[in-house]
Amino acid sequence: MELPIVLVKAFHHRNEENIGIFFDNNIVLNNAIRKIKGIKWSQTNKCWYLPLNESSYKTIQKQVDGLATIDTTHLKPYLQKRKLVEKTVVKQQMTATQKAGIAESTAWKLSKENLLALEQFIQQLKLKAYSTSTIKTYRNEFLQLLQLLKKKHVNDLTVDDLRRYFIYCFEKLKLTENTLHSRINAIKFYFEQVLKREKFFWEIPRPKKPFQLPKVLDEKELERMFAAITNIKHKALLFTAYSAGLRVSEVVGLKIADIDSGRMQIRIANAKGKKDRYVGLSILLLDVLRAYLKKIKPRPVKYLFEGETSGVPYTSRSAQLIFHHAKNKAGIQKQVSFHALRHSFATHLLEKGVDIRYIKDLLGHFSIKTTERYLHVKKEDLITIINPLDELYKGKSWDV
Repeated sequence: MELPIVLVKAFHHRNEENIGIFFDNNIVLNNAIRKIKGIKWSQTNKCWYLPLNESSYKTIQKQVDGLATIDTTHLKPYLQKRKLVEKTVVKQQMTATQKAGIAESTAWKLSKENLLALEQFIQQLKLKAYSTSTIKTYRNEFLQLLQLLKKKHVNDLTVDDLRRYFIYCFEKLKLTENTLHSRINAIKFYFEQVLKREKFFWEIPRPKKPFQLPKVLDEKELERMFAAITNIKHKALLFTAYSAGLRVSEVVGLKIADIDSGRMQIRIANAKGKKDRYVGLSILLLDVLRAYLKKIKPRPVKYLFEGETSGVPYTSRSAQLIFHHAKNKAGIQKQVSFHALRHSFATHLLEKGVDIRYIKDLLGHFSIKTTERYLHVKKEDLITIINPLDELYKGKSWDV
């Protein structure tokens, strides 16, 4: 006697991925499936279902063994595509909610050819050792093009096609010059680094980036902001950022071992561009950090600034919130971000006559042209190199 067929299919229900169990009316089979622990009935889909995972599938197999034959013709393609889409997620770090909505994602809606192109794109970025942040940015920019193509294969695009697309991005989508540069770079990477089409982009003109001067805080504003902070940890964090000209990611990434009081240096490891550098350790900052480490409970075990979990660094978002809270408390109206501390550090050094080439190395810039943005301030000859934080508190107490 031929066994009945049980069809297993993936479907979404209440924002979760599930495996649905479909079969013709069969009392014996129905009673067997109802006994599965955790089984639920979907009135909408008219089927029994379990969470979509290997354990659920094995449970179904075991329960219907000898009673029915399982048909996976609908489930297998879904799982294959799901696996492919997951490969295009940066570091494959997805929350449960994101995993549940994977079939609703932009990547899921791509054609098979373009989804494979996206996977190859991510793989090549990883092989080239691009940072997680750059991979995420490039992925998102490339994805914007792929979702417009629908069934058209990205590999079939010509220079004229791409030129029309970039004009569309600029004129219709109103992308800024910086965003458009990022999108062009991502697509350029795919055609030149993945498809190996050398000089494929030489015909495409680049939009001129606007020249924007850095936003800085003057010394009196910094004094007010630092004085507004009463939490020793918060004060130490912002002092560290300003005195060393650090990016927010560099501040939260500092380890206790990176503070070298013997040589009066701070080691910035694996910074932007995967480059290490050293900056001077302010005498005043060393005093602040010692007071902070003495008072803070629990004491950090690895990172200089740790979150609630021991050994785990503070998040960039938390550091940014500390900055904005201090700025607002000090009554500073300027629309500036945490990065203004780095800009202020560089500008104040220039104002004190420090050579721009030295500042370039302190900031970790690859090109002197990047540092030259700070030359809107009058630069004098190099006299002595004084840390701006020490100068700010010369003859004053930091412990307010």
